[in-house]
Amino acid sequence: MSDLSINNITDRTGDSGPVIAGVSTVTTGAFTVPVGPIEYRGGRGRAVYNLGGGNPYVNTLNYITIATTGNGADFGDLRELGKGGAGTGSNSTRGVFAGGDVAPTNTSNIDYVTISSLGGVSDFGNLMENIRFTSSASDATRSVFMGGLTKPSDAVVNTIQYITTATTGDSSDFGNLEKAQWLGGSACSPIRGVMMGGRAPGETNVCQYITIQTKGDAQDFGDLTRANSYLPSGIMSSTTRGVCGSGYDGSNNTDVIDYITIATLGNATDFGNMTRATRATSAMSSTVRGVWAGGRNQSPGAMDNVISYITIASTGNATDFGDTTAAAGWNEGLSDCHGGLG
Repeated sequence: MSDLSINNITDRTGDSGPVIAGVSTVTTGAFTVPVGPIEYRGGRGRAVYNLGGGNPYVNTLNYITIATTGNGADFGDLRELGKGGAGTGSNSTRGVFAGGDVAPTNTSNIDYVTISSLGGVSDFGNLMENIRFTSSASDATRSVFMGGLTKPSDAVVNTIQYITTATTGDSSDFGNLEKAQWLGGSACSPIRGVMMGGRAPGETNVCQYITIQTKGDAQDFGDLTRANSYLPSGIMSSTTRGVCGSGYDGSNNTDVIDYITIATLGNATDFGNMTRATRATSAMSSTVRGVWAGGRNQSPGAMDNVISYITIASTGNATDFGDTTAAAGWNEGLSDCHGGLG
């Protein structure tokens, strides 16, 4: 590494040097030198997840630092009780929770959080329709929501809609799924988003993909190793690999973990197994590590508080991370450093 030598830096009068705080860059004409703590450059490695879909319904948000292990901590609250099965999206500073189940109906409300802070949410706008268990994909500028289930008609939709994450406002039409699905998982690279599995209306193994910055209809990607639903609606991916774990095969919860290579087309491959069989858990990731939090157990109404993790680039079984602040299912999560951000 070359040294950067500076003789002096002063203000206009030459009396004193300027104060440089926060994340700064110095441009020399040939290259840009980043300054400030590494953890403040882009995302901080934080994940935020909702515990709203528990029993009883609450509006609690937790957060964790993905690179560590330990228990979740209180982040703040959502505006509505429940909001289980919301779609999520995020860039390196902001996360959104879109739609979801606020029994006895769905909501179209979109909430947003500043991921680096602690506190509640603010109003972003509304989805085109009131849906729950949509699948979501994000890059650095756009969050996209694919499919879902409407209320009160219980219609499975093929709608794809998007927002610009850094702004506020209502969602806009993106295109349509090739096959209407809900309760699927999702993964993304900086270019592509992939919806994996779900119901259509029964459990399916179909995977569909979009190009995030190009509006249009989804196309066939391949298949999961088995038909599976109640998959995490959050984002779990590196820049190259997408992972989905847990779920429901139509009869029982499953502990199976599958992975895909996002840039290719083809079927999923077995990755390993979860620490326990659960469904409707939240999924979050950095480009290195994937994390699941909470979920619904096999017995009706029983919720989980376990957090587990994997190393995305490897294969193998999940490892215990810690516990959420409360047992809850129908969760969803997001992070400031997932694979869609590069």
